[in-house]
Amino acid sequence: MTRYSALNLLREAGRLHSGWPEAWSSRDPKTSYDVIIVGGGGHGLATAYYLAKVHKISRIAVLEKGWIGGGNTGRNTTIIRSNYLWDESAHLYDFSLRLYEGLSKDLNFNIMLSQRGVINLAHTENEMREIQRRVNSIRLNGIDSEILTPEEIKHFVPIINLSNKCRYPILGGSIQQRGGVARHDAVAWGFARAASKLGVDIIENCEVEGFLISNGQVHGVNTNRGIIKSNKVGLVVSGHAGVLAERAGFRLPIESKPLQALVSEPLKPFFNVVLMSGKVHVYLSQSDRGELVMGAGTDSYNSYSQNGSFQVIEQMMASSIELFPVLSRLKVMRMWGGIVDVCPDASPIIGFSPLKNLYLNCGWGTGGFKATPGSGYVFAHTIAHEEPHDLAAPFSLKRFSSGALIDEHGAAAVAH
Repeated sequence: MTRYSALNLLREAGRLHSGWPEAWSSRDPKTSYDVIIVGGGGHGLATAYYLAKVHKISRIAVLEKGWIGGGNTGRNTTIIRSNYLWDESAHLYDFSLRLYEGLSKDLNFNIMLSQRGVINLAHTENEMREIQRRVNSIRLNGIDSEILTPEEIKHFVPIINLSNKCRYPILGGSIQQRGGVARHDAVAWGFARAASKLGVDIIENCEVEGFLISNGQVHGVNTNRGIIKSNKVGLVVSGHAGVLAERAGFRLPIESKPLQALVSEPLKPFFNVVLMSGKVHVYLSQSDRGELVMGAGTDSYNSYSQNGSFQVIEQMMASSIELFPVLSRLKVMRMWGGIVDVCPDASPIIGFSPLKNLYLNCGWGTGGFKATPGSGYVFAHTIAHEEPHDLAAPFSLKRFSSGALIDEHGAAAVAH
C-alpha cells in the first residue's frame, strides 16, 4: 500500500466514511413503472440491468423486501461452471459463463472472478462411466471438459488422499478449466450500481404482499409501502417463488428446501480449485480470505429455515477428512442455510405465468448463482419482447404438462 492510499484510508476512517458516494441511489417508490422486478438478488438485478441497457426500458423498479443481495445471493458457495449434461442446460449455463468472463469490464466493477477449475471426482466404476458420458456430451456442445486420472487430480490437489484403503477410493474425475468462483456480493453490488446508473429505481425494505389482478391480468403489486402499478411484473424471488405465486392465486411445481454450507478458519492459500464429490458428499473451495468454503446436499425436508445444524457440520467435516486427512484439526468458524426452490426435473422455470403480465424466473435449485447474468439477460428479453429468448424457451412452465422435462438431478455433483 502506498503512503498516499494509506493516508486516504485514515482520512476516510476519521470522518466515518461520510464522504463516500452511494453505490446506487436509494429511492422511494413511484406510483407506477413500465416494469417491476420483484426480488433484489443477483437474478432480479441482472434482469433490470439488461432491460435498461439492452432493451432501453427507462422506468424500472426493483423491489427487495430486505437489503440488496441479502437473500440467496449472499448465502451460496459462489461456484460458477457450465458442465451440464443436457443441451438446453449446457447452452444456457455456458452463455452465462461467457457473460461472467466479461462482467467486471461490462459493469466496471470487480466481481473477483477466479477461473481456477472445477473438478468432479469418481469413486466407483459406474461413476467413472457416467463422468465419461458427461464429458463427451459437454464437449459435443462446444464446452471445455476433460477426464482426469487420479495422478492428474493429485497434480491439481496435492493434499488429496489417493490411498486404495479409503472408504471410497478415487478412480478418476473430470475438470472444467473455465469453471471457478466469483465474489457473490460483488456480483449483486455491481449489477445494482450499473442498473442504478441507467435509471433503475432500487427500492429496499419493500415487501410485495399481493398483486393487483383483474380479468386474469396483473396490473401491479401491493406492498408494505403502498400500491405500485405496472403492466409488467417479473417474479424473481429465489426461495419464495411458491409463496408469492400462491398470493397471485396459482401454485408452482416447486419445493423449497434449506441448503447448508460452512466456512473454516482462514488458512494460507493452498487449495486452488473447486472440488466436488458426490459419493463422499461434499464440495469445497478456498475463498479470497483463506477460508475453506464447504457444502453438501439439500436437507431432506421442506423448510424456509436459514439456520445451520450440527449434524450437517459433522457430516461435511467427516466427508472432507475422508478426502483430505490433513484437515482433521481444522476449526469451523460459521455456517448458514440458503433456501433453494427445486423443480421436479431440477431445472428452472423461465417465462410466462398463468396470469397475463406476470413473468416467472425461479426454480434454479442449487444452480442459481452460476446462472446469474445469463438468467437476467434471457429473462429481460422475454419481458421486453413478450416472447421467450431462444435459450429460455425450453424452460417454460408448460413443460410440466407436455412432459418435455430437462432432468439435471445429476448436474450438481452432489445428490441434489
